[in-house]
Amino acid sequence: MPKRIFLFIITNILVMVTISLIVSLLGLNRYLTQFGMNWVALALFCGIWGMAGAFISLAMSRFIAKKAMGVQIIDPNSGHQLVLMIAGLCQKAGLPMPEVGIYDSPEMNAFATGPTKNRSLIAVSSGLLNRMSRDEVEGVLAHEVSHIANGDMVTMTLIAGVVNAFAMFLSRVISYFVSLSVKEDVAYLVRIVLTIALDILFSILGSIVVAFFSRAREFRADSGGALLAGREKMIAALESLQRNFEPIDQRAASLDTLKISGKSKFIALFSTHPPLEMRIEALKNSH
Repeated sequence: MPKRIFLFIITNILVMVTISLIVSLLGLNRYLTQFGMNWVALALFCGIWGMAGAFISLAMSRFIAKKAMGVQIIDPNSGHQLVLMIAGLCQKAGLPMPEVGIYDSPEMNAFATGPTKNRSLIAVSSGLLNRMSRDEVEGVLAHEVSHIANGDMVTMTLIAGVVNAFAMFLSRVISYFVSLSVKEDVAYLVRIVLTIALDILFSILGSIVVAFFSRAREFRADSGGALLAGREKMIAALESLQRNFEPIDQRAASLDTLKISGKSKFIALFSTHPPLEMRIEALKNSH
């Protein structure tokens, strides 16, 4: 646990320092001038902070996932059953072979991550391998391969980046205009406090938007998995999760949007995954 916390802190510090240097070198952090707001500079400032942070995290996603989850990579030439199944599914999907790994966890889950289709990772928990049949495992793997084929890692990064940038822009615009309506000697303090408060508020609201798109892409990944492995295997995998799933692994929460199943305790608006019964019903009703 201390190692994961240290890795998380160091990663975020490096990301913040990198973005701060870029913004400072471009002079975009001086969007507020004596003549008022420089709207172009503000838009670029928010865009770089919102998008750069998301894409730096995406670029590091495989490395972070391996370290945070303790993923053990399987030799692609080992003939391991997991590697062979994924190789077959990737061939059907027209994808290059991703890295394949196993992480130790009682939770029945799997995830896909990576910056591009050529540099992706599929990791499966030991709990899933121990408690699912071969057909059910294949259904899960097909779902993850479908995530990669659909470019969901990049898509969700773009959505998160745009939402973050918009939240930052809106909070600074509102705080700026509010500060104009108060006494000059407290205007700066009002602007800073209100910006921080609005950043938090709009980030929470923005997470609802990101979660909405994530749920939509889960249905699409289920459909893609059904095409790759067969609808019955995909349904069997989801039904197995429905019977056995308990969200007990709290590591690397950022990977939740690309796991096979989400955490049912989350309220619907903030959930990255639709309820399993809805996903099963959608597959049964598909033609």
